[in-house]
Amino acid sequence: MTRTFLISLLMSTACLAAADAAQAPRPSTEETTIDFGGFKSLTQEVQVYRANRLVSLTQFQSMAREPKTIILDARSAEAFRQGHIDGAINLAFPDFTAQSLAAALGDPDTRILIYCNNNFENNAQPVVLKARPLALNIQTFINLYGYGYRNVYELGDVVNFNDPAVHWVRR
Repeated sequence: MTRTFLISLLMSTACLAAADAAQAPRPSTEETTIDFGGFKSLTQEVQVYRANRLVSLTQFQSMAREPKTIILDARSAEAFRQGHIDGAINLAFPDFTAQSLAAALGDPDTRILIYCNNNFENNAQPVVLKARPLALNIQTFINLYGYGYRNVYELGDVVNFNDPAVHWVRR
């Protein structure tokens, strides 16, 4: 009987400890790994910075030919395979981390040219238009800037991928 009592006591104590641990306040994801306030501040900073970083197709193509310049296509790997601006590299936006950006882009001072679906009037695969406030260029610019890549320029024109001046590559 003493043995049964001790086992019951130990089990009760363990259950109470587990219940206490389950009820202990845990930090929310917002407090530990997500900083919406920081994101808002970053976007306000980038808004001002980006205003002077929109370039025409002619400027974009000219800059692309210069040393230490990368054209970054942040669309999905599948969209990139279906077509992209000649010379572009692909790093899909969901894969952006400090490590993946460093591997793809190298030196943070490298000039990075970006474009997205919303730069194309075609509105056809592989560049179907997104809602304007959600255009991939916006998130791409903010993230590159936030990860320390400040030498970013964005295609500011709306073009047609069938225009030979665009240098669109189809696969």
